[in-house]
Amino acid sequence: MRHGFVKVAAVTPKVRVADTKYNGERIRQLMKETSEEGAKVIVFPELCMTGYSCGDLFLQEKLIADAREELLVTAKESWKYDGIFFIGLPMDMNGKLYNVAAAVSKGEILGIVPKTFIPNYNEFYEARHFASGQDLCTELTFENGQKVPVDTDLIFTCEELPKLKIAAEICEDLWTPEPPSIHHALSGADLIVNLSASDETTGKDTYREALVSGQSARLLCGYIYASAGDGESTQDVVYSGHNIIAENGRILKESRRFTNETIYAEIDIERLEAERRRMSTFQIEDDHVHIPFHLTIEDTKLTRYVDPAPFVPGDQAERDKRCDEILSIQAMGLKKRLEHTNCQSAVVGISGGLDSTLALLVTVRAFDLLGKDHSCITAVTMPGFGTTDRTYDNAVNMIKCVGAEFMEVDIKEAVNIHFKDIGQNPQVHDVTYENCQARERTQILMDVANKKNGMVIGTGDMSELALGWATYNGDHMSMYGVNASVPKTLVRHLVRYYADTCGEEKLSAILLDVLDTPVSPELLPPENGKISQKTEDIVGPYELHDFFLYYVLRMGFAPAKIYRLAKIAFAGVYEDTFILKWLKTFYRRFFAQQFKRSCLPDGPKVGTVAVSPRGDLRMPSDACGRIWLDEVDRL
Repeated sequence: MRHGFVKVAAVTPKVRVADTKYNGERIRQLMKETSEEGAKVIVFPELCMTGYSCGDLFLQEKLIADAREELLVTAKESWKYDGIFFIGLPMDMNGKLYNVAAAVSKGEILGIVPKTFIPNYNEFYEARHFASGQDLCTELTFENGQKVPVDTDLIFTCEELPKLKIAAEICEDLWTPEPPSIHHALSGADLIVNLSASDETTGKDTYREALVSGQSARLLCGYIYASAGDGESTQDVVYSGHNIIAENGRILKESRRFTNETIYAEIDIERLEAERRRMSTFQIEDDHVHIPFHLTIEDTKLTRYVDPAPFVPGDQAERDKRCDEILSIQAMGLKKRLEHTNCQSAVVGISGGLDSTLALLVTVRAFDLLGKDHSCITAVTMPGFGTTDRTYDNAVNMIKCVGAEFMEVDIKEAVNIHFKDIGQNPQVHDVTYENCQARERTQILMDVANKKNGMVIGTGDMSELALGWATYNGDHMSMYGVNASVPKTLVRHLVRYYADTCGEEKLSAILLDVLDTPVSPELLPPENGKISQKTEDIVGPYELHDFFLYYVLRMGFAPAKIYRLAKIAFAGVYEDTFILKWLKTFYRRFFAQQFKRSCLPDGPKVGTVAVSPRGDLRMPSDACGRIWLDEVDRL
């Protein structure tokens, strides 16, 4: 449960219809098994103590009384286990019979939640036996003297992890236009459990998946759906035991149908809370009854997949779709800006690296949308002290392939004059040596744009901005930054997608070679004609920094949690000490370089994370990163 991870389970026991003794024993056995697996929140199906398909046997006093007795036995046995269990059974109160979920933990029945919506259509005829619990708010006294609240508006809150707040709904409740879980979530519940007995018909599983995942996304919650399966009567319908665990729109685990499986997953409660904090329209107005329960705080072994590339879809088809969409967003943003300013041309500095390549491709796409000839794009190569033949040739050939106007300005002489003016020894390859080149290039681009009534298109990406890996008022500056919210790990896939889909063999070959070239600003002289300055040797692997960036900005996680997730995501790729080293670098640079992000040029947001001061990151330039760095030092 540390870092907010709570292991949960959805369980489908094989029941015997109307055999409460057998069913109670089976439930208790599964309580033991799931607890031994480390689950803390365990959900059983609707009416599992009797079986859902009892029909008119629900009118028999013996069945109702024995189910109640088995619940007491089950609750008493729960003291052995560190968890909270939700069990379905029929319960009579005030002359009516209700379909309820009983929450038990540490030897007690904590509360009883009745089903709100009672289906009475098609194959369902629950209204024949059960009353709606919509307005039921009472207290039930059991034979052992325990008084238990009965209400639809109960939230079970963990004392040791107060962020864990659980509410229940039952089967049909989810299928209605206004499920109770909406009210539960808006009262603070971040984990919804659903005890269900959904029969199987063709295609119903797909709809069920959509309901569960959609509700978890809409309510920014975890959702545990446990359904009846083999053992229920097949007189008219069949139950498949289709269990689902979802978190904020993502299905974490799903059972095979027709197997009576127990499924497990870890719900990240802190992530859900972070999402709700971020969403200003998610308004909590708590009018529920909160019932405390206790769990032991311990490390939860994570089995859930941690994506090492959170910005990049793993599925090829989804990735291609995402790439095309992002290119369209970038191009549409630039198209609008060119139209609004009535610029006659676009000016792009082309180095032969990934970022400037992507900027050129986006500019070409924008000009296609405008119906303007590519010759109105001025692509400028500016060889300097670190330029290699490989990047130079790729830049020149690429410009010719797309039909842009080619312009070359060698900056070495101008930079040497500038070195002389400011007293810089050209043999000292320090930050001044590097930044003078970057600023000279930017000056050239700006002046060419003035001359051509054009606009300088920025090339820098979001990962560089997060780390401050840009020369202030050098490559940091432009008139419109098309890559400003594209992380480096995604830049590669955008260029690759363009290479695969452009339909031009020569251009595709050039783009593939650009992809194969080490990332470098090429500001230091090459060694034996090859790039001597590799960015990732200096600031660390971009795949690590993009991972850190995602969880820092998108989730607001603390360093210890991010480190834990990174160790899982990059197991077998990087040593833990290596990850920790670059995590410290990330935080140090992220806080120190905000002043560069505070004055960024305009540029389109393409994903859920951005660093624009006008959008996602309103952060003081002089904010102190001490508490984050102190935590990293303690890891």
